[in-house]
Amino acid sequence: MTLNEIKDLLITGSTNVKLSRWDPADTFSKNQEDLTLELLKIHEIMAELQYRLYIENKKSLLIILQGMDTSGKDGTIRHVIKAFNPISCKVDSFKVPSNEEIAHDFLWRIHMKVPQKGFIGVFNRSHYEDIIEVGVQNLFPKAIWSRRYEQINQYEKHLAENNVKIVKLFLHISKQEQKERLMERLSHPSKRWKVNDEDFEKRKKWNEYMKAYEEVIRRCSTHYAPWYIIPADKKWFRNWIIASIITNALQEMKIRYPKYTPLKNTPSETQA
Repeated sequence: MTLNEIKDLLITGSTNVKLSRWDPADTFSKNQEDLTLELLKIHEIMAELQYRLYIENKKSLLIILQGMDTSGKDGTIRHVIKAFNPISCKVDSFKVPSNEEIAHDFLWRIHMKVPQKGFIGVFNRSHYEDIIEVGVQNLFPKAIWSRRYEQINQYEKHLAENNVKIVKLFLHISKQEQKERLMERLSHPSKRWKVNDEDFEKRKKWNEYMKAYEEVIRRCSTHYAPWYIIPADKKWFRNWIIASIITNALQEMKIRYPKYTPLKNTPSETQA
């Protein structure tokens, strides 16, 4: 993927985001077979950049995955994030808050999982659930959750100023594609456990969720923590796009190996 193609997916804070204008099935006229082969090469680059990040031990990368159910968050982790060595890459999922988490501010559980220096962190859902789910499901008064846009921006700015590179990915699928994926899961005994009544209840509020994501993307896409809208109907294209964006982000971090300090006492071959 070229830098121009990556920029086409990048959202700036001034953009009036309307997800209906984005085609979830877009593939940029790419060929599946070509991209599948290219993804393997990108995986090699990702692994090398991760190693540099770990050795340098000065910065970290945080990847945030958001999207409707079946949009491919788990699939991205299986097919893209697998390129990273788990020694310095950690995946965290954020579901309904526990009693302990509820007893703190909404960002407390997030901050506990931010990757340390030299590491890559992947959030399967994130602090944005505390705007999207809370708002759509009316779990708290708007006066409470509406303040969280700016609180999140300030928090992400704090992370960026402390050498945490943030990449936020909204996996955009169509309502029809979601239905097909849900039905496909129901048809397989090994996948039925993933589907519950809540999935179909949320579909009834599809438009509300789209508006909530539009507002989040518009108000919380900054130069230090940008949002990317990922066409996600085609899994092979989704994987290639995301791998390319992550690789570009790591390259932008200008990671360097530490300078070599000559040993004072280098053993001779006879001593080895």
